[in-house]
Amino acid sequence: MKKLIIGTSVGALFLFVWQFLSFAALDIHGSQMEYTNKQDTILKVLSENLEEGSYFLPRAPREAFQDEQQAMATEKLGTPWAIIHYHETLSNKQGMNMFRGFMIDLLAVFLLSWVLSNMAELTVKTAVLTSLAIGFIGYLSITYLNSIWFETTTLPDLLDAIVQWGLIGAWLGWWLPRGQK
Repeated sequence: MKKLIIGTSVGALFLFVWQFLSFAALDIHGSQMEYTNKQDTILKVLSENLEEGSYFLPRAPREAFQDEQQAMATEKLGTPWAIIHYHETLSNKQGMNMFRGFMIDLLAVFLLSWVLSNMAELTVKTAVLTSLAIGFIGYLSITYLNSIWFETTTLPDLLDAIVQWGLIGAWLGWWLPRGQK
């Protein structure tokens, strides 16, 4: 159990540090959060017209009949569209967000450590490939799938999947089998 706790803790630290590098220090995700000099105008219009929530524009009201929804979708083809996540107040919960992020990292690496520790003959190669496979499953089934529907760029997320899960797989593949045999 001690080996699992140490492996998980160090792996979660690797994951947490990579996420900091990816989003802040290296700005790999900058293309997913572009600046516009119209932001004050846009935010003013949004604050006057929306309640806090997530929106897909254009969209028919939920209570519209299926044929009305289809007619609107057809009518709006070729026009602009947007996804908006609107919040009424910008807050600085960075400490709590970092804590929650690290807790998620701990859980994710623990689950991977558990999977790897249940393999009969764990090698570094097997650990790296298994870790990358799990990272790709998450990337493909969530991030990439959403990018298909919402036409977003996911290259930064693919890079994250490769780097962070490759590093963690290498670490766990080296650490977990030590002292066994």
